[in-house]
Amino acid sequence: MSMLESGVVHAWQPTLALLRSPHQPLATSSSSRLINVAAPPLHIHHSSLPTSVNKFRKLRMRKSSSGAGGGMMMVKATSVASSERSAGGKSGEMREVKAVVTVVPTATKIFQEFVSRTKDGIADLLGKSLLLELLSSEVDSESGLEKPKISAYAHRTQKNADNHVIYEAEFLVPEDFGTVGAILVENEHHKEMFLKDIQVIGLDDGAPTFHSPCGSWVHSKFDNPFKRIFFNNKSYLPCETPEGLKEYREKELALMRGFGIKVRETHDRIYDYDVYNDLGDPDSDPDLLRSVLGGKEHPYPRRCRTGRPRCKTDPMSETPSSDVYVPRDESFSGVKELSFAFNTVYSVLHAIVPTLQTYFIDSNLPFPFFTAIDKMYNEGINIPELPHKSILDLFPRLMKAVTDLNNSVICFETPAVFEKDKFSWFRDDEFARQLLAGINPHAIRRVTEWPLKSNLDPEIYGSAESSITTELVEKEIKGLMTIEEAMEQKRLYVLDYHDIFIPYVSKVRELENTTLYGSRTLFLLTHDNILKVVAIELTRPKSDTQPQWRQVFTPGWDATSSWLWRMAKAHVLAHDSGYHQLVSHWLRTHCCTEPYIIAP
Repeated sequence: MSMLESGVVHAWQPTLALLRSPHQPLATSSSSRLINVAAPPLHIHHSSLPTSVNKFRKLRMRKSSSGAGGGMMMVKATSVASSERSAGGKSGEMREVKAVVTVVPTATKIFQEFVSRTKDGIADLLGKSLLLELLSSEVDSESGLEKPKISAYAHRTQKNADNHVIYEAEFLVPEDFGTVGAILVENEHHKEMFLKDIQVIGLDDGAPTFHSPCGSWVHSKFDNPFKRIFFNNKSYLPCETPEGLKEYREKELALMRGFGIKVRETHDRIYDYDVYNDLGDPDSDPDLLRSVLGGKEHPYPRRCRTGRPRCKTDPMSETPSSDVYVPRDESFSGVKELSFAFNTVYSVLHAIVPTLQTYFIDSNLPFPFFTAIDKMYNEGINIPELPHKSILDLFPRLMKAVTDLNNSVICFETPAVFEKDKFSWFRDDEFARQLLAGINPHAIRRVTEWPLKSNLDPEIYGSAESSITTELVEKEIKGLMTIEEAMEQKRLYVLDYHDIFIPYVSKVRELENTTLYGSRTLFLLTHDNILKVVAIELTRPKSDTQPQWRQVFTPGWDATSSWLWRMAKAHVLAHDSGYHQLVSHWLRTHCCTEPYIIAP
């Protein structure tokens, strides 16, 4: 017995999508199929319909006027209407449109890719990959309510020239539907998809009637039941937003802001604020308790809220995690993440292996002699067998990858400057060039006041005025100009790492074999536009047991002054590197920028 003969209609049947009234004229388009079947009086069992009203709505089926016993029932196979009202609108006229969705393939782990592709391939074969719902930008003129959604499944068709996967869906849209203002998307796959864009094209004239450059990840419905919404590529002021879209825009904004509950998951797109209360780990060690950055006591930019549970030993701190939540559309793509991971391992190898080389010779020494540096570039490094409980325990996975190479040699690419002249780093012009062309050139500032002064409290840190005097500078520039002339011609510059490091000098010096100073480095821009280093001042603040110490170093010609000058330059380069990591990169690149990025 057929389903029509039994009087039961299932809305999920692909051939039973939209039903016409017997009083409406028969459609003659090629996309409409009419089925005439003699049937007894029709009864629709609502228990057989899908329970999700977002996917399907009840289908209106009416018997023809030919009679109750031997009537003819007409079933039109098109898209699934999402309202109990007639999808044909008041006039009954319909227009055909096609939605084209471009999906970018993702790079995932091999096993995960195999499992998900198996499941998702079945969905593609069944033509149920993406459920699309067209939303009108207008409301019903009589009721003031939103117009019925028009739903259809998009099926996979082909790949384009860019190797992107194309999905297509066809709709029958009422003439009075208005313009398509947004599209709801439900991902029927078991893994997320990256949607590049969506276009809705009128089949009559082929002109795009809707375009949304999505550029966004769409989660699987198995991870999150909420459908994603993509609006037309048109900006509106709040007062000008079409009535049919206002409620959807408000809901989308609320979802992206979040509700301040639960732990964030990988597929979430929630942009919310929190203080930096996850910098320590007091549960594992009380000494790892860290202050909360943010608020009146320690003003600081905000981070993205993750919702992780609080620490047991300190309710103000959040439990740390190696996997930090990032809103899905802000995270790396699969290809970029794999590339980043490779570059990270490559960089770590270049940083760790030279240290290992010196460790094998003497764990308390740096490079024992200059030729050891040459050997690292010319011959590479053999990794010998490590003793038990050695440095290998600190880097188990990384070092395993190295030692598994069966005594293979780790080779390093010789830096271009070092290849040309292995002692170029000795020279002052190379020192200035590295600072100017390096990681922190913006830290070099023009001198506008003389003498140089500190802004720190002299009662705590000692005299604020610099020891770099006018006489010393004019002696080093050999009478080319006076200090006033150099400042007037904008030729005097300073790299000032004094105030930022001085408060931490005493704490750092408490560490074994570790020292720190505050530094000021003075430069002169010559008439040849070459930055020449003039003097370096290193400062140690006063303490409970020692007075303030500071000394100015200048280029020297004898052995002692030459090596002291090189040591002073080495301290400045260390300060420049530390300032870059903590201030330029961490604070300014991440902390100060993140609140703008996560602003909903």
